[in-house]
Amino acid sequence: MRFLFSTIVICTAAVLPAFAANGIKTANGVLESTAAPKDGLRTFKGIPFAQPPVGDLRWREPQPLKNWTGTRNADQFGPRCMQRTSPGADYWFRGNGMSEDCLYLNVWTPAKSGNERLPVLVYIFGGGFQNGDGSEPRYDGESMARQGMVAVSVNYRTNIFGFFVHPDLTKESPHRAAGNYGLLDQVAALQWVQRNIAAFGGDPKRVTIAGESAGSISVSALMASPLSRNLMAGAIGESGAAIASLPPQPLAEAEQNGVQFSTAAGVNTLAALRAMTAVQIQDAAAKAQGVRFSTAMDGYFLSKSLTAIFEAGEQAKVPLLQGSNTQEQAARSVLGTGDPTPETLANAIKRFYGEKADPVLKAYAASTTDEVYEAATHLASARFISYGTWKWAELQMKTGGKPVYRYLYARPRPAYLGMPGEPAPAAPAQQPQAPRGASHSAEIQYAMGNLDLDKRYAWEPADYQVSKTTQAYFVNFIKTGNPNGPGLPNWPAYRVDNNYQRMRIDVKSQVELEGDRDRYLALEAATTAR
Repeated sequence: MRFLFSTIVICTAAVLPAFAANGIKTANGVLESTAAPKDGLRTFKGIPFAQPPVGDLRWREPQPLKNWTGTRNADQFGPRCMQRTSPGADYWFRGNGMSEDCLYLNVWTPAKSGNERLPVLVYIFGGGFQNGDGSEPRYDGESMARQGMVAVSVNYRTNIFGFFVHPDLTKESPHRAAGNYGLLDQVAALQWVQRNIAAFGGDPKRVTIAGESAGSISVSALMASPLSRNLMAGAIGESGAAIASLPPQPLAEAEQNGVQFSTAAGVNTLAALRAMTAVQIQDAAAKAQGVRFSTAMDGYFLSKSLTAIFEAGEQAKVPLLQGSNTQEQAARSVLGTGDPTPETLANAIKRFYGEKADPVLKAYAASTTDEVYEAATHLASARFISYGTWKWAELQMKTGGKPVYRYLYARPRPAYLGMPGEPAPAAPAQQPQAPRGASHSAEIQYAMGNLDLDKRYAWEPADYQVSKTTQAYFVNFIKTGNPNGPGLPNWPAYRVDNNYQRMRIDVKSQVELEGDRDRYLALEAATTAR
């Protein structure tokens, strides 16, 4: 069955009536939220946007949702997709358990009718394409909806369920493509938004997609793919781009990865693999040594690398707001257990880049202990995710035709209190070292205005001030394509003619030059055509 990615002709007139009681008429049936509106804001949770990807639909692109009769209740988050989470991992789920039947999204709307044409935010969760869920409190859309938009969070398949590639899957596909099912889920969710969001008071022509980490990587890929680049009016990327962070594997390599898994699992046919339970598949994947499932250059969702697509100007021509954090990864991932000396740092750089190390050694030169920690923290962050994020901004600036707004997020999160309802974490044997920057994912709750929903941290008044500023920038961008607004420090676009200015977001947010550009250029020189 063909569902995704044909040209979509949208007729919103059929779904524009004023809201009747708590019901919303969508293209597939009536949704009802029996929860009373909260100060005029209504929430619809667990809305299906495709058929459950189970049985013969496992490892296929999402299929069109079947209509339902009567009224469907939308009071509870759907289940999160199949995944394993390690103890202490940064996830807090509110959904209805875990299941392979997980293609649901959630909508928060302040609209009083379907005629308001409010801007729309679609948020894509992070988690390395292995974990995560749209129900997490940090992604909650209520605070953003209270700023005058319709907010949407989406689920998508992760790990082996979302990114398994095998030669037999390629053969059976009408597109001769395999993998990227999680990304295709995101496309299906965006198509659902185009067909239905007007019924919730949203404007399908004013959709901004946003995400952090794997969500940001997804945003960059959705901008690049011919299947999705016309489904958005703006994009926000928080720490990650599929240029250097989890870049798509060539299809042939990904297929061999799948063969390695099926051999390790002792299952030789797709029919047998699809006959296994979801738990059996997940357990087999956990036991397969050296096998990880992520994005692929499948020839359908993506036919070229993101760099090639953006260099050719074939991506979505939309405004982009993006950046990374000051400590995406700690210095020790570069320094190892060695003393924080210039020699330790230099030896690590030589080990990473070999005969091409000279420009990196120069760019990351350090002489004092503090300088070593700073340089090692930046290098660790760049190697992990911030280099690719920077490169995405550079490419979009050159060929995107619309403004790029770049930030560096610097506010460290306060003390961790532990998960609600669980014992507080044990006090460390010695005083922990103060953070040297904002860690990976630290900005999400601030940008979404969700500090009060996340009880795991000892938020301080300064945190609320940073959240107020960060959220205001994001809200302005979603509404206008420009983050600037009254009462905020002016944020210029990232351009050659202003020396690549960016906004440093902290207790005192201020414009600064992209001081890391020489380092990124050195890394580019050291990693190109090696």
